Amino acid sequence: MSSLSYPEVGATRLGPLPTGYHHLHHRAPVGHGRADLEAAGAAVTEWRMHRTSGARVRASAPRAGDGVRLRVSLGIGPIRFTAPCQVVWTAYEQDRIGFAYGTEVRHPERGEECFVVELADDGTVWFTVMAFSRPAAWYTRLAGPVVPVLQRLYARRLGSTLRRIVDEERGGRG
Repeated sequence: MSSLSYPEVGATRLGPLPTGYHHLHHRAPVGHGRADLEAAGAAVTEWRMHRTSGARVRASAPRAGDGVRLRVSLGIGPIRFTAPCQVVWTAYEQDRIGFAYGTEVRHPERGEECFVVELADDGTVWFTVMAFSRPAAWYTRLAGPVVPVLQRLYARRLGSTLRRIVDEERGGRG
């Protein structure tokens, strides 16, 4: 029996995103070339991008894989919201690396979010966050239109953090 809280599992991979949810799509360049793709892919799938962005991540595995369960906590000081999730798909392909997690029953939202890096034909490494969600807890329903704004800001923060991680790794490669 699934612990996921929504029926459209995998929709961020296959599309289209389901109706009845708020949709998020954020795309940003984070590097150039195969080495940057590999660095970004490792940062995404090994939870480093989330952790460096200020989230606490407790995962059942050191790397994203189908079925890996994790708890992501966001907040400031003692005010933290913890979100139980499960990885629902992964991509470890030549020009595409990433994963999606779906919300579990006690998550404050209901839906799915993916984090993918891709190497374009021109060599640009693109980071994409795509999600669909709707409130599942009283406080996310009460927050109403503020939640999508916070989700967009967090997606931008993840992109900036990933760009910084890639730049630092490139400096180390010399």
